[in-house]
Amino acid sequence: MLDSTRAVVLHTLPYSDRYLIVHTYTESFGRVSFLTARTRGKRTLVPISLFRPMAVVDLVTDQQSKRELQRIHEAKLSFPQLRISSDPVKSAIGLFLSEVLFRTLRTSESDPQLFAFLYDSIELLDEMEMGVANFHIVFLLRLLHYVGIFPNTDSYEAGAFFDMRNSVFTMGKPVHDNFLSPSESAVFEQLLRISYGNMSLYRFSREDRVKILTHILAYYRLHLPEFPEIKSFAVLQSLFD
Repeated sequence: MLDSTRAVVLHTLPYSDRYLIVHTYTESFGRVSFLTARTRGKRTLVPISLFRPMAVVDLVTDQQSKRELQRIHEAKLSFPQLRISSDPVKSAIGLFLSEVLFRTLRTSESDPQLFAFLYDSIELLDEMEMGVANFHIVFLLRLLHYVGIFPNTDSYEAGAFFDMRNSVFTMGKPVHDNFLSPSESAVFEQLLRISYGNMSLYRFSREDRVKILTHILAYYRLHLPEFPEIKSFAVLQSLFD
């Protein structure tokens, strides 16, 4: 029996000269990896050109519980996503966020709210014409809610340290090295209120933006097992120089 689902493409990997492994986060099944033929003809029902980072695709699949790599019978874009593929800054943001998601989303259970967040975020990124520079900061901070590691903001007071290991603000300096200084913590507490609606009000220099993203990625690394260095971060930084 065939199933239909929407999916966000996280990563692709050549399997051989004939096949491609496509790692996705699907609306109906959570994280799923597919094996598909590397067919390029105009009549193919599964064009491999669709499977770029952060593409949202409608899939018809054959799901077998005992199979590690599932099969795709048909694939098409959920919406055009023209700017993400053609704009170098948006493409770099998409590559960066897809790598973060590839390392973060590991469960094979559906989460409709998480998928809706991903879908709406990608649609917004594609449609945006200005103010893209803070998009990935908002995305990473909002994603903390869905992976269950959003910090406790109720504990914040002026002059507090942010204890990254325990996800709380504290007036005493933590005994370990994973913390933000009071000045950094004040900025971070303000950042936790950022959204797509108000992100244009936040102005950062290139150095500040890099520092913020470095702290956010360090926080992910502390709380998520097997979260490595994100290789595409360097590519993203170079575009905002």
